[in-house]
Amino acid sequence: MNGRGPLVAYVVLLVIVVVGVDVLFFRNRFWERLLANVGIVLVFAAFALRFLRKP
Repeated sequence: MNGRGPLVAYVVLLVIVVVGVDVLFFRNRFWERLLANVGIVLVFAAFALRFLRKP
């Protein structure tokens, strides 16, 4: 359980960012919302692969 704390926090942060962007900017726009969500997830995945992997 020691190594899962940062991962859980990272996933919670991802969910908060996605929901926040959806509510603030793309409330009634489906395709823009979908593209923004995919982009956010890709940025978070790239950051995780670059900085959060164990050496």
